[in-house]
Amino acid sequence: MSYQALYRVWRPTQLTDVVGQEHITKTLKNALLQEKLSHAYLFTGPRGTGKTSAAKIISKSINCEKAPVDEPCNECATCKGIQDGSIVDVMEIDAASNNGVDEIRDIRDKVKFAPSAARYKVYIIDEVHMLSTGAFNALLKTLEEPPPHVIFILATTEPHKIPLTIISRCQRFDFKRISAHAMLKRMEEILESSDVQVDEDALALIARASEGGMRDALSLLDQAISYADETVTQEDVLSIIGAVSQQLLYRVIEAIYSGDVADGLQAVDELMKEGKDPNRFVEDLIFFLRDVLMVKAAPDLDESKDRLTGDDAFKQVVESLDIQWIYQMIESLNHFQQQMKWASHPQVFLEILIVQSAQKNKGTLTTGANANDENEAIKTLQSKIDELEASIKHLQKSGVTISANGSTSGESKPKPKPKSVPNSTKSREHAKKVKGMLHKATKQHLQTIHSSWGQVIEEVKQKSVPASAWLNDCKPVACSDNQFVLAFRNEMHRDMVDEKFRELVEEAATVVTQHDMTMLTILEPHWEEVKAAYVREQKVDGTTEGASSSSENSKEEANPVIDEAVKLVGRDLLEIKD
Repeated sequence: MSYQALYRVWRPTQLTDVVGQEHITKTLKNALLQEKLSHAYLFTGPRGTGKTSAAKIISKSINCEKAPVDEPCNECATCKGIQDGSIVDVMEIDAASNNGVDEIRDIRDKVKFAPSAARYKVYIIDEVHMLSTGAFNALLKTLEEPPPHVIFILATTEPHKIPLTIISRCQRFDFKRISAHAMLKRMEEILESSDVQVDEDALALIARASEGGMRDALSLLDQAISYADETVTQEDVLSIIGAVSQQLLYRVIEAIYSGDVADGLQAVDELMKEGKDPNRFVEDLIFFLRDVLMVKAAPDLDESKDRLTGDDAFKQVVESLDIQWIYQMIESLNHFQQQMKWASHPQVFLEILIVQSAQKNKGTLTTGANANDENEAIKTLQSKIDELEASIKHLQKSGVTISANGSTSGESKPKPKPKSVPNSTKSREHAKKVKGMLHKATKQHLQTIHSSWGQVIEEVKQKSVPASAWLNDCKPVACSDNQFVLAFRNEMHRDMVDEKFRELVEEAATVVTQHDMTMLTILEPHWEEVKAAYVREQKVDGTTEGASSSSENSKEEANPVIDEAVKLVGRDLLEIKD
């Protein structure tokens, strides 16, 4: 069989050809030229990043007939013999299948003999982490003090499985994942020497799918060339790797972002008919959003520029999606991905994901024209706000006050009239509930909720930051053993907390006070009215101890100085005199 796979044909023969590992190749070249070689090396890193290739290049360089050299000549008899495996002084051992004590003892016994055809004996042990504990122990002493004519090069993808006693005896080099930019450059060099035509989009997709491994990239490219008719396209690559088309990804993202549940579910149905894997689809969505986030956050990176190359639809998605939405979506996808791993029918979870996310995220993909219109509207509103603020400042400086009927006066400021109090059915019901609970309210319970209110807000904040923000507009004004009243300055804030965040606040109060608590809400003007009415009723009924304490409490709360003093030292330590 004359044909060889691309990754075998284009396997690096010099350190310069090892793509994306310049931090390692430079160090090794200097060591080779200066003949400052270690007796043992440990090469670690992901698959397909050049560990074994670099080990073989080093073995040729130190045994080259022109040594000392930083690169092997690949022309002398020694270099050619090492390359084709005819020189037995350079041995490549697979630790996955030779991981026993006997194999390592055999190596240990043979290292003492001088090399037969080369200057150095080189033992390249691949996947060294697969050695047994006994094999590692057998290797220890030899690895620490081998004969001067022996060099060990260990390679592994999982360095955490190697004993520290072995690692400490080696000079370690960590190979990193090869960037998409470096892989694209290398693949273009390879394609220049062949007659194959490959689209730029297809090459970029191969680079992303290989996850930093050059060998994986060349294997995919080889497979795509065999699959395609004349020119390798993006669709050819997608068919090989089993991923969904970019158009389907764009369609699902747009459906979720715009809240179009029907279109999202239809896309999933098409995905299933094509025989695609739901788990792989969720993974593709995560990586797609990861790419969008990377381009938005760091557009100047080489990887970001490579991702934008030749993909106008992707550019439009990057401009349209909001970063906060992307964060939330990635969290949801990760959550469902974990559930789908163990599910009998992962398609169901995928459909739930589409429905839930689309209903939650009611955004819209904005086109350039829509975005411009929104920007213009925002600018107009901002200018109006600036004008109003300027007018208010001018009136304040000139001492002009505005009366209730709209007339202005430059005379001394009259006493402000009370604000109009909303008198909706909902507000009256809230006030009625609060008035009913005041008979059970005590000063001691109010002191308890006052002193622990900061903890309640912190507890709410851990669950929802927006909920804690809405609570900044209120304060507890009355409390019984199982109910507490929050008085709000703003009706919208009251409605938001009462309708959307009630469970969070009640749960937080229950946790802090250590018994079940129910929240009642009221506007501050209504609270003043309810409190005054309650005090009057207590006086008519014949001021009981509880009533007088409530009345006293009401007077105290009307004074902001007393409120602050209570917050600082507690009510029990204060003596209040009229």
